[in-house]
Amino acid sequence: MADDEPLGPRAALRRAMLAQLDEIDARLRGAPGDVPLLLGRARLLAELGAREQLKGAYLAVLARDRYQCDAMMGLGMEFIAAGELESARIVFAQAAARHPERAAAHAWLGTALLELDDRVAARAAFADALRVEPGHRQAHCGLAILHEREWEGDAARPHWRRAFDDAPVAVSSYRGSAEPVRVLVVTSAVGGNVPLQHVLDDRVFQWATLFAQAYAPGMPLPPHDVVFNTVGDPDQDARALDFVELIATATDAPLLNAPAAVRATGRAAIAERLRDLPGVLTPRIATFPRAVAAAPDGARVLAEHGFGWPILLRAPGFHTGQHFVRVDAAAALGEALATFPGDEVLAIEYLDTRRADGTYRKYRVMFVGGALYPLHLAVSQEWKVHYFSAAMAEYAAYRDEERAFLENMEETLGARAIGALAAIRDALGLDYGGIDFALDDAGSVVAFEANATMVILPPPADERWAYRRAPIQRAIDACRVMIRQGSA
Repeated sequence: MADDEPLGPRAALRRAMLAQLDEIDARLRGAPGDVPLLLGRARLLAELGAREQLKGAYLAVLARDRYQCDAMMGLGMEFIAAGELESARIVFAQAAARHPERAAAHAWLGTALLELDDRVAARAAFADALRVEPGHRQAHCGLAILHEREWEGDAARPHWRRAFDDAPVAVSSYRGSAEPVRVLVVTSAVGGNVPLQHVLDDRVFQWATLFAQAYAPGMPLPPHDVVFNTVGDPDQDARALDFVELIATATDAPLLNAPAAVRATGRAAIAERLRDLPGVLTPRIATFPRAVAAAPDGARVLAEHGFGWPILLRAPGFHTGQHFVRVDAAAALGEALATFPGDEVLAIEYLDTRRADGTYRKYRVMFVGGALYPLHLAVSQEWKVHYFSAAMAEYAAYRDEERAFLENMEETLGARAIGALAAIRDALGLDYGGIDFALDDAGSVVAFEANATMVILPPPADERWAYRRAPIQRAIDACRVMIRQGSA
């Protein structure tokens, strides 16, 4: 861009902030320990979205003034953004103890504790915030979320009103120079949401996050070009989808992941829907009252519904292997269910997909904008396969096998499986979703789950995972294109 070419308002603002940053850096060379200058520098970096430099900038302030509140708060929020929740809890606990007059310190401590699922301590922290500032929006929002997660909708409603009665929903920062694509992200306070943390780029998108449960008819929505429904698990929170449907009637913007499509992806429902597709195998799944399954005659009840041993038991609405066990004999049934949460349990037929060497495999393929994207292959010696606990780091041969899958999915899986995956994609009807599966000896897809809650995680920096970066980035880029096209 030529120096005399007019700048758009966003580009001009960014250039002005960069000039301010240069000025502060010049002044710091003469006074490297000046706390107000260091704090001003950190604030500018935050406004510019320079996340990679922010932690260091806040730490530089704290090195000079150990309990400077704004720096502690900024550092804690960076930990939250990075998913480092325990670090965030420690920082916010110090901020709240050193600055008890700051309601935000207590509220952010409550937010970190809530995400760590320490609900008792979170409730106390939000109460502390409201004692300091009775109308503190974040504290009311935190208490509303807490009540929703404990299925106390009536208790949540007054806190939702106090959090959002005359204020817009939370809007992200934006550091692009062009006009952003404005995304209204509708999410569930309970959980089970589409994970978009690695998809939404704040140089392209600006997003407003609306908790579905907070919506009331007539509530003004923030400006937006597209709506992304991230409520993804009907087993965990089907009620939130009712609110998404209400929100959809209040906007003319395109909607990604229609609630009706999401509703049909519960574990039991999707297994039934996919069972008759060619090249697809699904386990028998049935829901039982937990007390019935755990009773002395629970094994008989399961047998009457066609279940034998071993059997898989799972608490509805949980992911990443939580409350998910294999029971090999009737005698172990009661003990296995003793620590399960909730009143219901999913009984799942065990389909043995072991290879001849005793290893198990789980493939993940994403469905984005109608196309298939291979995401990962996990190989494990255990029946419960997750990438984070698999043996991929230990065995180069497993990584070579994953590389082959990522580089040539069609050849690795075979025509029968590719056709089955396309049929599953069409049956789901989701704009964003995915499937976890294995292959049987005939090349059929053994579907474990297919839904919208599949996460796309960039690989660690370790060079062992270099082969994963481009395929995963292709899936992320496809998501970004889908959102931009949806906004057009």
